[in-house]
Amino acid sequence: MSQNKKFVIFAHNATYDKLHQVATLGMTAAAMGKDVIIVLLFWTIKKLAEGKIDQIDFPPEYAGSSEEVARLLKEKKVPKISEMFQDAKRVGKFRLIACSAGLEYMGVESATVEKNVDEVLGLPAIISLTAGAETTLFI
Repeated sequence: MSQNKKFVIFAHNATYDKLHQVATLGMTAAAMGKDVIIVLLFWTIKKLAEGKIDQIDFPPEYAGSSEEVARLLKEKKVPKISEMFQDAKRVGKFRLIACSAGLEYMGVESATVEKNVDEVLGLPAIISLTAGAETTLFI
């Protein structure tokens, strides 16, 4: 069992703004020595399976400024979500876990996401793995 404090994010929403927060918070926590566990649920699984994890999209309520923000992200050379996940693994302990029920509900075969996640686990295993976390977020 890890001596580092667990930092858990349950990632449900897959729009860019939410995924960016998952990636930056996870990467920062990993760099700070936390044991980071990102649990991919529903829409994040679907987006990963479709190869769209780096797609810049925003919720409809931000449509008026989405083009400007996308331009600024490119101009500021903000890393892609997938790059931030890889960087987080390089700087610390960072794991991506896909929920097996989420795969089933979203019609995704586990083989489609296995190369992009550390494990595919069921809810009982996820709950056991994340028990006692110092920080737990649902994004």
